[in-house]
Amino acid sequence: MKKIAWMLSLALVMALPAFAQKDKRAQDILDAMSKSYKALKSYQANFTYASAGGGAKESYKGDLTVKNEKFRLLLGGQEVFTDGKTMATYIKESNEVNMQDYEGSAGGELNPTQIYTIYKRGFAYRFLKEQKQGGRTLEVIELTPNRPKSPISTVQISVDKVDKSVRNWLIINKDGKRTSYTITKFTPNVNVPDTFFVFDKSKYPGVEVVDLR
Repeated sequence: MKKIAWMLSLALVMALPAFAQKDKRAQDILDAMSKSYKALKSYQANFTYASAGGGAKESYKGDLTVKNEKFRLLLGGQEVFTDGKTMATYIKESNEVNMQDYEGSAGGELNPTQIYTIYKRGFAYRFLKEQKQGGRTLEVIELTPNRPKSPISTVQISVDKVDKSVRNWLIINKDGKRTSYTITKFTPNVNVPDTFFVFDKSKYPGVEVVDLR
């Protein structure tokens, strides 16, 4: 599960209590971003993942498809399938899939379907800067976890000023580790059947199924 650990770290702070002051400009940007994603029936995003710290570096290309409470994630030799009830994590290297019950509201689980609302619970946030990237103007918001014991120092979210799409996340850990997710292609309202989010054993010959339910 190492390769999706830092997406999990985003989800882990979702359950923290909110009590710090909020920056009005930052809140307006984040609210507009959240509203735009909630209006989508589905979306697909290609992204790059990079992590550096402690003398180690990792870099992968990833793919994420979300439809309502369902999602499918491909990253670094692993695939995660969620149909809203069951989560299946397939590990290509060992040709093994772990099946478990999925609860979207659980703070410790990976939940890309709620990634655009995490700022509403457990963070103070402020507008940091505007910057140019590939012809786009991005508004960068810095989020700081309210809980002192959180391993995360800050999360920076870069939002396109025009269409309010997220273009980059940067997670800075207190131990100095930096992890980023950069969107390279975004397609709203993709047409995908519900079966796309269910692990199909027949498509993975010889797979070992570990049922943790």
